[in-house]
Amino acid sequence: MWIFRHSSILVLTLLVTFAGVVSTAASEHRIELKINGAVAYGDLVEPEGGGREKGVLVITHGTLAHKDMEIIAALQAALAERGIASLAHSLTLGMDRREGMYDCANPHLHRHEDGAAEIGAWITWLKANGAGPISLLGHSRGGNQAAWFAAGPGKGVLNALVLLAPSMNARDSNPAADYKRRFNADLDAILSKAKALIAKGAGTALMDMPGFLYCTNAKASAESVVSYYGPEPRRDTPALLPRLDVRTLVIAAGEDTVVPNVVERVRPLADGKKIQLRVVEDASHLFNDFFIEDAADLVAEFLKTGA
Repeated sequence: MWIFRHSSILVLTLLVTFAGVVSTAASEHRIELKINGAVAYGDLVEPEGGGREKGVLVITHGTLAHKDMEIIAALQAALAERGIASLAHSLTLGMDRREGMYDCANPHLHRHEDGAAEIGAWITWLKANGAGPISLLGHSRGGNQAAWFAAGPGKGVLNALVLLAPSMNARDSNPAADYKRRFNADLDAILSKAKALIAKGAGTALMDMPGFLYCTNAKASAESVVSYYGPEPRRDTPALLPRLDVRTLVIAAGEDTVVPNVVERVRPLADGKKIQLRVVEDASHLFNDFFIEDAADLVAEFLKTGA
């Protein structure tokens, strides 16, 4: 493992149609893509002197976030400076034309695994619109969804995979205890109710939740509750790494307090070839300020080495 020091689908029925590309700059294009009846937004940034035909890196954001957050926008700009085209997209999270952070006032009708299917939809669009080899990067929960895609419907599809501070369980993870500590509620009872609703064919029925992801006093469908809180080994990114058939770079943030155990969990799986691990020292989970430049250096080096 090299230490980098800071220097200055699940199968869903996809209705995928190209709704329009509007140029917002010489090298940036706003894309609208219809997925399962909802319009999703994406930004395709192509460096001067070479565009999508040389290859594109698809970028997926973290929990309830979006493509325009600082870490994603800064990463796209930094990669363009390094000659790498990228497409960052906002997951629909079950909403039409969603922008900005997810509004907790809205009920949660989305599922974790939907992210992998939406990644596939964007890759389908890129392939139909002149893109060269496709690579994939996911941040935080998006890192897990990217690995989920790569280990399943994306097998044989990707040129490379980058997981930026990907979400994962602690070794002694106890979801019920964690939920009790955070929301003072019994997760097992909540899951039992959700599973009973699904068994009766009422998976879309809304449940009152003391907490759901980052939202307090939320409403979520029974299917959403089971998707995000039910037992599922694939939500733990290290469990997916041995199943990958693509060169993978995992980048950890040295001062990450959101996913603090990336190095601990990934180091035993990293062989330095198919699975590589790098650390940006002193960076937080969001790689604020100049730390995103360090991450971009690592991504660019990894992609160009394997070209």
